[in-house]
Amino acid sequence: MRRAPTAPGRRRSNPLRVWFKQHEGRVVNKWVHYLDVYHRHFAPFRGRPVTLLEFGVNRGGSLQMWRDYLGPQARIIGVDVDPECAAFAAEGIEVVIGDQEDRQFLRDLVARIGPLDIVVDDGGHTMRQQIATFEEVWPAVVDGGVLVVEDLHTSYWNGYGGGLRREGTFVEYVKGLVDQLHAWHSRQPEPEVDDYTRTIRGMHVYDSIVVLDKGTVDRPRARRSGHRGR
Repeated sequence: MRRAPTAPGRRRSNPLRVWFKQHEGRVVNKWVHYLDVYHRHFAPFRGRPVTLLEFGVNRGGSLQMWRDYLGPQARIIGVDVDPECAAFAAEGIEVVIGDQEDRQFLRDLVARIGPLDIVVDDGGHTMRQQIATFEEVWPAVVDGGVLVVEDLHTSYWNGYGGGLRREGTFVEYVKGLVDQLHAWHSRQPEPEVDDYTRTIRGMHVYDSIVVLDKGTVDRPRARRSGHRGR
């Protein structure tokens, strides 16, 4: 009997799932299917001297998770608006207090901490927070890095500024980024090729989560290969 194919993003052995099941440290609250998305996109960074920035510290458990998963060379930085979260700083883990909707705070933050390999937005989940964080932090992500925005279901919740196809939600914003990614091919005045067109190498949309790959993108070219008549 043929074995069914492995679900996209799910490895036969996902160390994050093992860690999550055995974890007895600080509380971490994640949708379970996120663990496979993380491992699919973050596995190449394990064991390397990378910097991960996460918005939304909560009880501090996810910072421990990233530290254990990425290894001792990783620099883990958490951001939260709650001053009490500063207590969750530890060896290899920094905590910065600030409002992710404050664009000047975000600019000062990335200027201070330097280039970023991984960004995880698990903060307040409002539309203005998610858009401000993406726009201000994306330039600091290195080529080959990734930026993740979680809990996109709030784009459908009125209490967070959401609503189905409502202008200004992060889901609608992401749809606009899809257009920008394809701006090279537009035969209308818009969208024009911009910095997002030149730096978004790929986008992966899952239930409630989107992952953006950072890289240098040149104008696409098409070529032919092979022999005529074959």
